[in-house]
Amino acid sequence: QVPLVESGGGLVQAGGSLRLSCAASGRITSNFVMAWFRQAPGKEREFVAAINWPGTWTSYADSVKGRFTISRDNAKNTLSLQMNSLKPEDTAVYYCAATSSGLVIARSLYEYWGQGTQVTVSS
Repeated sequence: QVPLVESGGGLVQAGGSLRLSCAASGRITSNFVMAWFRQAPGKEREFVAAINWPGTWTSYADSVKGRFTISRDNAKNTLSLQMNSLKPEDTAVYYCAATSSGLVIARSLYEYWGQGTQVTVSS
């Protein structure tokens, strides 16, 4: 019951920043965990970052630690990903996702998915 729509993707130069947003049409409750995944051409979809809805827990892939920040806005019912110091290897389609399975990062445990937004980082 959580339709998701991503926005904010685009083309940036290496070292630049982008902020992605994910809007949920229904209110997200405190038992949900929200996450960002990404998929580059020819690669499997991989975990990027996750946050529980109270905002008391976060998890990041090693490849983005210190550069990306995940956050949520309960009032606006949105999920965000602030991406700084972008690298060409960050180029991918980014997806937001939601799960009621607890503090998990496994792709297969996420029940709801957005359509994705393209992020391209030029060298």
